Amino acid sequence: MIFLYILILALGFVGLIKGADWFVDGAADLAKTFKVPGVIIGLTVVAMGTSAPELAVSVSAAVRGSNEIALSNVIGSNLFNLLCVLGVCAVIRTLPVDTRILKRDFPIYILISLLAAACIGGPSVLNGSFLSAAFSDEIGQVSRPVGLILFACFICYIVGLIIAAIKNPTQEEETGEIRSIPKCLLLLLIGVALIVGGGQAVVRSAEAIATIVGMSKTLIGLTVVSVGTSLPELVTSIVAAHKGETGMAVGNVAGSNIFNLMLILGISAAIHPFAANRACIWDMFILSVISILTWIFCGVGKSIKRVEGILMVAAYIGIMVFAAVR
Repeated sequence: MIFLYILILALGFVGLIKGADWFVDGAADLAKTFKVPGVIIGLTVVAMGTSAPELAVSVSAAVRGSNEIALSNVIGSNLFNLLCVLGVCAVIRTLPVDTRILKRDFPIYILISLLAAACIGGPSVLNGSFLSAAFSDEIGQVSRPVGLILFACFICYIVGLIIAAIKNPTQEEETGEIRSIPKCLLLLLIGVALIVGGGQAVVRSAEAIATIVGMSKTLIGLTVVSVGTSLPELVTSIVAAHKGETGMAVGNVAGSNIFNLMLILGISAAIHPFAANRACIWDMFILSVISILTWIFCGVGKSIKRVEGILMVAAYIGIMVFAAVR
C-alpha cells in the first residue's frame, strides 16, 4: 500500500511542477498580448508560478486541518532554497549578489521571517511556557490576524516592486512567438487544474505515508514535501547558474522565500488558523537564524563562494538529521 502512496506523491509533484510551468507560460504570453512590461511579468507572474506548488500544498493542508504540513512545508521550502539551492549553485559557480537584493529584498525577507517567528512562538516565550512546555504538542499559533498581516505585507511588497519597475524601466527585446489568447487561457486552466490536483495528491499521500511509517507530519512536511515543492526553484536556479545567469539564481530564491512567507503562510492562516507544535516553532527560529547568516554570506564580498556553498549544503543536511532525530 505504501508504494501506491509514494507513486501518488510522485505524480502529485509532477502535476504541481508541470502545472506551474504551463500556468507561467500562459499568463506570461497573455500579459505580453496586453502589453504588460516584461519586468513586471517576471516580478509577479513568474515568481508566483515558481511558488505555486508550495501555495497549493499549504492551502490544501490548511483546508484539511493538516496544520503541521501547512507550516512545515513553508519552513522546509525556505530552508531548502537558502541552503541547498544557493549552496549547490555556489558550488557550480561563485554567485555574485545584486546590491538591490542585498539592500531591499533580503532585509524585507529577514524582517518578515522574524515577524512570523515572533507571532508564532512569541506568546509562549513571553508567558514562560516555551521551555517548560518542551514536550508539548501545541504551544504556538498562526492566527487569522497574523495571516492577514502577512498577506497585507505581500500586497505592499508587490505594489512596491511594480512602482520601482515602472520608475526604472529596462529595455526589452521581443523574443519568440506569443501564443493566441485561447491557447493562453487553455494553458491557464490546465495549469491551475494540475496545481490544485497535484497539491491535493501530495497532501493526502504525505499524510498516509506519515501514518504508515510512523513519521510525524511535521517531519514529512519539512523534508519530503518541502523538497518536492521546491524543485522548480532548484532546477531554475541551477540552470541559471550553469549558464552564468547567477543574478537570476539569487533573485529567484530571495523572491520565492518572500512569497512563501507572506503569500502562502498568510493565505493558509487566513483560511484556517492553526496551532504550531514545538518542532515547528524551533524550525521557525532556526530559519530566522539561517536567513540572517545567509544574508551575511551574501554581504561579504557581495557573493557566495564555493566554500560557503559547501558549508550551506552541509548545514542543510545537519538540520535535516537533527529534525529526524528530534
